[in-house]
Amino acid sequence: MKLAPWLAFLHKWIGLIIGIQIVLWMCGGLVMSVFPIETVRGEHNIREQDPVFLTASDLATPLAPILAEFAPDGVEAVTAKTLLGRPVYDLDRTIGGHLLVDARTGGALSIDEGVVRALARADFAGEAPIEEIALIHETNVEYRGPTPAWRVRFSDEESTRLYFLPDSGRLVARRNDTWRLYDFFWMLHIMDYENRTDFNNPLVITAAAFALFTVLMGFGLMFFRLRFKDWRVMFARRPRG
Repeated sequence: MKLAPWLAFLHKWIGLIIGIQIVLWMCGGLVMSVFPIETVRGEHNIREQDPVFLTASDLATPLAPILAEFAPDGVEAVTAKTLLGRPVYDLDRTIGGHLLVDARTGGALSIDEGVVRALARADFAGEAPIEEIALIHETNVEYRGPTPAWRVRFSDEESTRLYFLPDSGRLVARRNDTWRLYDFFWMLHIMDYENRTDFNNPLVITAAAFALFTVLMGFGLMFFRLRFKDWRVMFARRPRG
């Protein structure tokens, strides 16, 4: 049994199948090269914030009674920060998750729609109005973080979407239409069609191995199909003159 016909058969069909994925890899690489990652992440629409310095007078309420009232089972961490200019304690409780407490009055704070609207406007550098604010309870194709979460959609050309956590007011995701396009081709590029995060999944490793195998078979066929005299002609010295 001759080896060359079998190599040609395998090369043709494996090349046809894996060639589709190679084209997708090339398309993904092109998209990732065209769009700057800062644009994909929406960093050009982030409003510059002045640094905020907290003083002892800002943290007027002692921390001990706050912990006793709102975190009787203990805390993982306590962070002093500001929320829309207001000094707050962010309690990461052992049981119950995050809770914001006003550092001046000692009262618990809630991140309602009005607060989320103000947070979004403070973060967004553009002038486009807010189109929609919604509390989502399930992850989706563009947001795979903790739920529930507040989603704020602006009516700018890129349809900017900001996601905030309702327990801490923390911005956890920044999305736009460019991000969606980039994410789609990233999914095709790494062949993780569910979470789009695993670059080392078995599917992409197998496809890469078959792609390498196909290329090596192509080189093998080239050697089989070129007769000795063809190689001799190819590498023969040409007369000077």
